[in-house]
Amino acid sequence: MSFKRSYNGLTAGELKEFLDEKVEFYNRPSFIESDPISIPHLFTKKQDIEISGFLAATIAWGNRKMILRNACRIMEILEHSPYEFIMNSNNNEIEAVGSFVHRTFNTTDLIYFLKALQNIYRHKGGLESIFSAYSTSYSLQPAIHEFHRIFFELPHEKRTERHVSDPFKGSAAKKINMFFRIIKAAI
Repeated sequence: MSFKRSYNGLTAGELKEFLDEKVEFYNRPSFIESDPISIPHLFTKKQDIEISGFLAATIAWGNRKMILRNACRIMEILEHSPYEFIMNSNNNEIEAVGSFVHRTFNTTDLIYFLKALQNIYRHKGGLESIFSAYSTSYSLQPAIHEFHRIFFELPHEKRTERHVSDPFKGSAAKKINMFFRIIKAAI
């Protein structure tokens, strides 16, 4: 079945109408205030938006209030300046971030994420550079795969890999795709 003709029984026009209704419902300030997407909206610097959006998307499973509370907690840990924290913290400062738990994402994972983001911003040109360099005109999957590879190039515990999907291993990469939507809405 061709996507252009039908998607789950909807024509392309019906699907567009349905999605436009959803955008109108969700893309408004009253919804944003009580959603994790509000986190990157706290910032104006592109790098702060990227980092906060990525971290918020990473923990975006479970109760929205809990996600928002824990995303705010991460921003507190990062002293409300994610990019500055990532760029200027030394290894000891990152290791000393304190206790953090959001479902299965814990302190070990957060510390690694901060180190991996530091590596990406210091040595790879930032998140946008990676995704721009490896995306194709028809798919973000190669970019997400390369991001996964780069993100986990530092020594890490295997358990942490469950928090960043790889579409080349059969994942839908929902959190990374959510990150793209968050960034698009915030910038």
